[in-house]
Amino acid sequence: MGNIGNIVVLGAQWGDEGKGKVVDLFSEKFSIVARYQGGHNAGHTVFIGPRKFVLKLIPSGILRPGIRAVIGNGVVIDPAALIEEMEKLEQAGIDVRAQLAISDRAHVIFPFHRIVEKMSEGRQDRVPIGTTSRGIGPCYEDKIGRRGIRIADLYEHDSFCAMYTALAEDKQLLAQTFDIQETIDYELIRDQYLGFAERLRPLVCDTAQLLNDAIRAGQRVLFEGAQGTMLDVDHGTYPFVTSSSATAGGACTGAGVPPTAIHGIIGVSKAYTTRVGSGPFPTELLGDDGERIRKAGNEFGAVTGRPRRCGWFDVPLLRYTAMINGFTSLVITKLDVLDQFDEILVCTGYKNVTAMPATFRGLEAVEPVYEKLPGWKSETRGLSRERDLPPRARDYLHFLSERVGVEIGCISTGPERDETILIENSRLAGLL
Repeated sequence: MGNIGNIVVLGAQWGDEGKGKVVDLFSEKFSIVARYQGGHNAGHTVFIGPRKFVLKLIPSGILRPGIRAVIGNGVVIDPAALIEEMEKLEQAGIDVRAQLAISDRAHVIFPFHRIVEKMSEGRQDRVPIGTTSRGIGPCYEDKIGRRGIRIADLYEHDSFCAMYTALAEDKQLLAQTFDIQETIDYELIRDQYLGFAERLRPLVCDTAQLLNDAIRAGQRVLFEGAQGTMLDVDHGTYPFVTSSSATAGGACTGAGVPPTAIHGIIGVSKAYTTRVGSGPFPTELLGDDGERIRKAGNEFGAVTGRPRRCGWFDVPLLRYTAMINGFTSLVITKLDVLDQFDEILVCTGYKNVTAMPATFRGLEAVEPVYEKLPGWKSETRGLSRERDLPPRARDYLHFLSERVGVEIGCISTGPERDETILIENSRLAGLL
């Protein structure tokens, strides 16, 4: 019989919910932290004392000595970005080479993928999605088109060179068709990538085998999602989504483990709502309140620096993501950002809409129904015990939990590890 307590931690909204801190916080209870989708467009920010770490590809469990960090097969990897991230962590004293494992089945991002993405975003007849232009979408396109190159291919010199030449010729033809003038030295890139591959070789393995062997041996695994459920390619606000499966189901395909190996799904949500890039956002605040949230919450992208769009908590959205993922428990982050408000609005429904609209046009057209709750107007930043929360803050959290239909097992009251409240006797506490 295997161990109990392998969990998935993922975003319950549009990403940027504070998953990096949550994974870092919980990871001390696990042997392995595994990332299962996305690329280096997902920034997880972790504060440890005065030090700030921004992790883009490497799971935040790497910050805990002795914990294995796994980049799964569902991730797309820019080797240059990965090596740069590894070097920064090594300079900070993290023993990356002892802790990190990279899937030999993960697909590889090349510089020409970025050009394809810029070209796609810039087309006059295309609705701009607001991507980070890091080549992630085009890399996934090549993966699904069965012309992609995987990490394992880099170690078979002749076949890699043939595959690379074919892929490069495709991109050159595309660039010519769309009159893209950027000059790319394809041979130089090929040789660079062969060099990257040698640097990464000691860390590359069959990570699905590694994870399943570890689980059978009784080790505990935390699966880390990137982005958030509403950016999932199937279940999000298509086409304003990412290119991978950001939901709990993505953990099985993106890490190579069976559903029976997972015992809990932890959704991370802000005490309000944010979104980066284009797309529908029913509770968005375009006036002073939105700016107050953005300023107090420092709502700017960890990777891009883009200001995030801000709005009130959206119960229908959370009910939907809870349905898709089957949340065992919720972690509510950034409660302290709402300390300043006299009253707080919560969207409890969409007028005349009973199910999440399938199209972004449908979601743009919904009319949110709000309920007003009194603010607590006192500081919650840094509190670490539930009983120390202001009564109205506890009432607010209870209201959210009751309306969403999922327990709140943990509350974050600031960016530091110890600015966290774990609710005793919650299902989450039982899993940890």
